Amino acid sequence: MRVPLERAEEARALMLDLAPEGFEERERGAELELAAYTNAHAGSRIARAFGTTHEEEVPPGWADRWRSFHRPVAVGPFWIGPSWEGAPPDALAIVVDPGLAFGTGAHATTRLCLELLAEIRPCSLLDAGCGSGVLSVAAAKLGFDPVHALDDDPFAVRTTIANAAANSVRVGARRADVTTDELPDTDAVVANIALHAVETLASRVRATTLVTSGYLRSDEPRIDAWTHVERRVLDEWAADRYERSG
Repeated sequence: MRVPLERAEEARALMLDLAPEGFEERERGAELELAAYTNAHAGSRIARAFGTTHEEEVPPGWADRWRSFHRPVAVGPFWIGPSWEGAPPDALAIVVDPGLAFGTGAHATTRLCLELLAEIRPCSLLDAGCGSGVLSVAAAKLGFDPVHALDDDPFAVRTTIANAAANSVRVGARRADVTTDELPDTDAVVANIALHAVETLASRVRATTLVTSGYLRSDEPRIDAWTHVERRVLDEWAADRYERSG
């Protein structure tokens, strides 16, 4: 399916729900083309969501083609990539294979959070809404300890545990809703989640440093008792760092 470039972020968000196992995208002039390998039932759901789609049978070997679209990314001191790629010897390598849990390190919000985390002195950390655990693993690689990872999706928790093991770091991951459930006390919190969840979370944690993302540059979290220190923007997405007021 194709959408105008100005609808790109909206289309990506929709595809994350409709094809969580992954999808491809390419710019075609003034449009963005998105493609997913799926069956007829899922294809019908996508067609209803987007209105107009093009379907075709894929040739043999399609099951491995998706690998060519998951390339490593470099963010600050980190190299983040799938297990079939090799990391440079001088990088902090984070091996994450694409899966159903959100987060391979390529999205702008993840990259912004990684940049900000790398500039914070290691301490205890809560990764609120951990997804695949990229930020938790990165924090552990930087020396943050302990690292607590929470997510309300049980698959995300299992994926975070698996990714921590694959990267030989220690992360405590469990299922929890960060907007309502009890939270561990930590010195720092990173939250790459929806804007309304960021605003709720900020009033519930007792940390001294807060890194937030998951929203567009046109959005500004409305939170009290925090002093805004820095904002960074990438591909129309934003991330912010706050310190506890007083």
